[in-house]
Amino acid sequence: MSATATQPVLAEELPPAPDTSHLITEDGAPVDNIFSEKNQRLLTEPIHGSAKQLFGGRPFVAAANVGIFYSVHQPAIVPDMFLSLDAETDADWWQPAGRSYLVWEAGKPPDVVVEIVSNTQGEELRNKMQLYARLRATYYVVFDPCLQIQDRPLRVFVLSPGGYVETEERYLAEVGLGLKLWDGVYEDRRATWLRWCDRDGNVLPTGQERADEEKVRAERELARAERLASQLRAAGIEPEA
Repeated sequence: MSATATQPVLAEELPPAPDTSHLITEDGAPVDNIFSEKNQRLLTEPIHGSAKQLFGGRPFVAAANVGIFYSVHQPAIVPDMFLSLDAETDADWWQPAGRSYLVWEAGKPPDVVVEIVSNTQGEELRNKMQLYARLRATYYVVFDPCLQIQDRPLRVFVLSPGGYVETEERYLAEVGLGLKLWDGVYEDRRATWLRWCDRDGNVLPTGQERADEEKVRAERELARAERLASQLRAAGIEPEA
């Protein structure tokens, strides 16, 4: 008897999962340069640190320099960073489905892929763009800090039926996050970095920035308490410990 809308397909009737034992999930290639490596972490760590406030309990994958497989017959494409909401990777990190992002296992393509231009050979505006369009990633972001392949540092593309179309909108509504260029110091290096932000342009803080904010807040509270104690003593009142 064939399954109907009211009769669920039994597990044994499902087609077998494709064989992934041949997939090359790591090739030993190093990260391009120190700036790219730092900016990749600046795009991933704040998302993980703010995940509860951003996504509640929704699952997500935010990773840097990790392969995305969209077909068992094609090699992985490896963006500098990607974000995929409502998706998970296999809990076993030592299996291909846990080492990389397999679109058929996650159930969807990434929502955002980010490429940081290191040289003129990366094909970010040609072959890579075509591959990400084939992958059906909703947003494609190209950050070119040295203007090697484009005339402005940041370009954002959104998927349309015919491929990617550039947009001036920096708030990515589908993921509830924006992107902005931020001039500042990260890990003792001053540069113009690409960072996630909210709709109002406030950047997602790193763990160190959150710790620094807490320290400043605690110091202000201590100074306030000391001022209040001094005022009470001046009025002849000994404050309680």
